[in-house]
Amino acid sequence: MSGLRASALPLWKRALKNPKAVKSALKMVADKGIAHTRNVIKGSLSSGRPTGYSAAGTVMEIGAGVDDICPGDRVACAGAKYANHADIICVPRNLCVKLPQTLDFPLASTVTLGAIALQGVRRAGPTLGETFAVIGLGILGQITTQILRVNGCRVVGTDVLPARIKLAKQLGMNHGIFPNEDDPVATMMRLTNGLGADAVIITASTPSNDVVATAFNMCRKKGRVVLVGDVGLNLKREDFYAKELDFLISTSYGPGRYDENYEEKGNDYPPGYVRWTENRNMGEYLRMIAENKIQISPLINATYELNKAGLAYGSLNNNSDPSLMALLSYKGGNKDRLAKSVIANVMAKGAGKDQIRLALIGAGGFAKGTHLPNLEEMKDIFHIRMVASKTGYNAANVAKQYGAEFSTTDYEEVINDENVDAVMITTRHNLHADMTIRALSKGKHVFVEKPLALTAEELEAIKNFYQSAQTGSCLPVLLTGFNRRFSPFAIKLKKLVQDRKDPMIINYTMNAGFIPLDNWLQTGEGGGRNLGEACHIYDLFTFLTESSVASIQANSITTQSSSFSQSDNFTVTIKFSDGSLATLTYTAMGSKKFPKERMEVFFEGKVAVLDDYLKLTVSGAKENDLSTKLADKGHKHMLRLFGDTIQNGGDWPIPFWQQIQATEIALAVEKQLTKINQ
Repeated sequence: MSGLRASALPLWKRALKNPKAVKSALKMVADKGIAHTRNVIKGSLSSGRPTGYSAAGTVMEIGAGVDDICPGDRVACAGAKYANHADIICVPRNLCVKLPQTLDFPLASTVTLGAIALQGVRRAGPTLGETFAVIGLGILGQITTQILRVNGCRVVGTDVLPARIKLAKQLGMNHGIFPNEDDPVATMMRLTNGLGADAVIITASTPSNDVVATAFNMCRKKGRVVLVGDVGLNLKREDFYAKELDFLISTSYGPGRYDENYEEKGNDYPPGYVRWTENRNMGEYLRMIAENKIQISPLINATYELNKAGLAYGSLNNNSDPSLMALLSYKGGNKDRLAKSVIANVMAKGAGKDQIRLALIGAGGFAKGTHLPNLEEMKDIFHIRMVASKTGYNAANVAKQYGAEFSTTDYEEVINDENVDAVMITTRHNLHADMTIRALSKGKHVFVEKPLALTAEELEAIKNFYQSAQTGSCLPVLLTGFNRRFSPFAIKLKKLVQDRKDPMIINYTMNAGFIPLDNWLQTGEGGGRNLGEACHIYDLFTFLTESSVASIQANSITTQSSSFSQSDNFTVTIKFSDGSLATLTYTAMGSKKFPKERMEVFFEGKVAVLDDYLKLTVSGAKENDLSTKLADKGHKHMLRLFGDTIQNGGDWPIPFWQQIQATEIALAVEKQLTKINQ
């Protein structure tokens, strides 16, 4: 409900509630301009967000490596981004649990709420005979009181709605306090003979700071308070200092929550070290329901068919008498519709006579913020036929926003679509090479974001595709997203150096900034910063020299901090066959206040300096400096040339050998950096 209410607020009110986002947007305006920032924000808002994070249903398919769940199994699922309100959901293994045989779907669909309540109780560490207070008797509070009773505790609950207090008492709560009539602190002292509660669990939702103050004052000396809900946290020292209270935070469903390695990659914690993970909490909650240890049916006010979801949310939004819980049912779903992995956008128009029918694979933030707005401005060249994304709602909403005919979660649908002329691949890096080969093999032109490949074997497969092609055959165009060579600055610099007779010295500094080691760019999905980003610069060196590589020398430094990878801080010196020397200094240790990218080119009595793709100055030549108000790294020009080559033929925007060489340089550097750091 908080998410729905927030979505109804005007943008300026949402901005006031999220100053970090405002700061980020202002920085984006300064770096990339109002138009780009508007496109990013518009794309985010238009894509929308799914609701729901708790569900139960029947398994249709399983992914690779899942061997303990089978199609047809009945499961309960948790997780925002995963267990959404939808006919079909795709959920990681550690966010799924099998249902006990006697448990039905309606009760099991509350699994996330139950795991949240159970984790709050675990954080409090109840022991037999203790007195607990539960502040807030909404759905989490109702489940919490019952779990505490199962643990042998005496439970006192308080809520601003008398009906909720009455219901909790019917379900086993010992005492109820209505704060409009009784003082919660005084009543708790009376009920405990002046001792106070052993522990208080806060399951309320309010911006008021009074709730946490009340919780502290209800406790005995050395008691504990566990925060499960969302309340104001302007703490007063005198409320907890003298009693030496423990204030604990309960993080959602339990250990594993917000850990990508656990939730998305399926790496479990050993039970001997972490007894209760979020998955094991989910399973235990379902077991308690199946064994009638706790009662959930009285908490469910109504079940609504999907087409009446508005009524369900309306029942929760009744301020005078809100429902505790409403369920959504999919019993009336159309099985034929559910079986489809491609959804048509009925509002979309077909491609024009001369338009290139393009499909996008991977509709992440970069694609939505950069490539899609550029494609929107090139409707004379491109028509977006299909959008493929890992999540269905994202694919469908991007398709609607940009007029694509179809959306899908299965990129194979794109590869096999005979009406797709070209594919744009903007997925995570480890998928690039395989998807590129598959698309090329189907005769489709490919634009693939950098890097082209992460391994020598992947790169060799791409080379073999073109080398084994029949002579004279019309081969699909391949363009790797090495966009910097297409910036107006690089193009002007190329004109300055192309008639030189002597070698150049090129110094490039990339003040890349710190990225945590658990960021996907630093893992096997991203390949690290040399393979994933520095390849841009290796291509730029190749573009300016138009020469093959003679030798490569890479070095890196080790720091006292363990937060840097082998490719966070390194230098590379490349000697080209024309005698030129190019050096890249790549570092994650610099200040954000210093420009990110700077290049100096020394040649035949001249010096050209490029600063952050905003200004090019030339000394020693009768050339005007070039500057732009906003950084231009060539993305739009690159796409236009890609389209022109497909439509009219001619030379590729980047010669094939140069795309291969830039990638080979990155692979050679990676090999040297690995050897240095062994």
